[in-house]
Amino acid sequence: MGFASVLSGCLRAVKTDRWLTVSPLLPRCFPLLPLLAPLSVALTPACPLPTVPILSPRSPLLAALDLRARRARQCAAVLVAALAGIGFAPVAAAFGFEDAAREAAALAQRPYQAVAAQPALAALTYDEYRAVRFKTERSLWRDTGSPFQLQFFPIGRGSTRPLMLHEIVEGRVRAIDVPAAVFRNDGPAAGLPVAGAAGWRAHFALNAPNRLDEVVVFLGASYFRAVGAGLQYGLSARGLAIDSVGAAENTGEEFPAFTTYWFERPAPGARALRFFALLDSPRATGAYEFVVRPGAATAIDVRARVHLRAPVRQLGIAPLTSMFLAGENQPAAGDYRPEVHDSDGLQIALNGEWLWRPLVNPRGVFVTSFAATSPRGFGLMQRDRAFTSYEDLEARYDRRPSAWVEPIGDWGAGRVQLLQFGTPDETHDNIGAWWVPDRLPVPGGAPLEWAWRVHFGGAGLAPPPGAWVTQSRRGHGWQDAARPRERDAHQMHVDFAGPALEGLAADAVSAVVTGNTNVRGLRAIAQPNAATGGWRVTVDFQRLDPRQAVELRAFLKAGERTLSETWAFALPPE
Repeated sequence: MGFASVLSGCLRAVKTDRWLTVSPLLPRCFPLLPLLAPLSVALTPACPLPTVPILSPRSPLLAALDLRARRARQCAAVLVAALAGIGFAPVAAAFGFEDAAREAAALAQRPYQAVAAQPALAALTYDEYRAVRFKTERSLWRDTGSPFQLQFFPIGRGSTRPLMLHEIVEGRVRAIDVPAAVFRNDGPAAGLPVAGAAGWRAHFALNAPNRLDEVVVFLGASYFRAVGAGLQYGLSARGLAIDSVGAAENTGEEFPAFTTYWFERPAPGARALRFFALLDSPRATGAYEFVVRPGAATAIDVRARVHLRAPVRQLGIAPLTSMFLAGENQPAAGDYRPEVHDSDGLQIALNGEWLWRPLVNPRGVFVTSFAATSPRGFGLMQRDRAFTSYEDLEARYDRRPSAWVEPIGDWGAGRVQLLQFGTPDETHDNIGAWWVPDRLPVPGGAPLEWAWRVHFGGAGLAPPPGAWVTQSRRGHGWQDAARPRERDAHQMHVDFAGPALEGLAADAVSAVVTGNTNVRGLRAIAQPNAATGGWRVTVDFQRLDPRQAVELRAFLKAGERTLSETWAFALPPE
């Protein structure tokens, strides 16, 4: 067999083998190293890859190198062409989304490989893990003139899977090494820190030109959080949700994880951070592209191409996760704080209608949804921005961001789903919202793709036109003892505000209220709220069956003109 044929065989072999080694040689071609070394040096300008010490094919450090397969195959092709005496083509374009997509497609054809956690690291206490801190002077891009800097989270406790990290500089990919020396251990636990990163965060001059602030963080499964100017972390987003609702008994919810990242180094003066990610789980893989644009409301563009290894009941696209313990519609007994929540409602924009569903803390699991075709947007919002609504000096729920998802392209038919379940305190997230598409990828077949933009911001983020709900309160006022209330009688008080209500006469506005089949005796009164300049709607009703949910809808109109969004309240079963 000729020399070029041998190397061509190596090229074919690497297509099914992710392990790569030094520039520009492949692990199955180690016998050729002595002969290829001079040619490798000669071809380096045409085929540049990071230079690292030559390693044994069985070395565990090979996985840590994770040099990109696409680049290595290009280099091997260059060598084959040169050895055959037919010249070689120029190196292909820089690493991009399609490269990550090829990795995801190849990964989908292989069985899922779980990564075992080191028991000692998994057993760290909360305080022991928190005591391991990143040294800010070791931030990535600190000395490059880039306006962004990356810092990393240590491996341990609930975050035990080491990430594969890469940097893209002038189109070239290199592995990012995270040695133990970039961390310090301020606690008593022995054996810390260790090499590797479980997550990362990006810093940018968000609030002042002379100070870098943490603007986005990716840590744990496919979770990420971001903030706009003047805000602090609250709710989270995710890359993908699998069977969060309706999972089979033998599977349960699945939490895909981002395992690999490729970061484009931002140039001096850049206003955006672009990176790519590889997602993996027992039943799904995916390629993702993110573009983070910090600002008063930080916007993150997301592109996702998802493959299925095996069937799922449902996918949650653009998932959001939050917490609601108590609010004006459900005060917490014995708590000095009037409200405790990261979000107070689900806002949805459909074609021709805006909806607002106040959140609740139910006793059990409570799932509701809104069917739609190509929704304009949805989000978990923190509308109440008054400190006096929370009175929490430490948590500052008044500074928690809202998250608004803006679909890009046609998402087709599906539903916005809201998951709520009971929580005893504010340390547990108990709210989830996402898009559930009617159409799913075929396991082992072609992938499906979605794109969206998620905004993390404060007051005024994605306001509905006309008028919107500012608060929902549940309960009765004074009642004459001689006239007792009917059994299971309820009363809601809903305040609306907005420019559409300004200057209207008291008799010009009416409320349209409807309920589901579990409601009777439905009555509504609309009246001006002189204290706010808006309008208040008081709704009375009886629930027929306490074991069933109640759904109510109300909006304001003047004649035939709709003035407000629709208040869509759901009272969970008792």
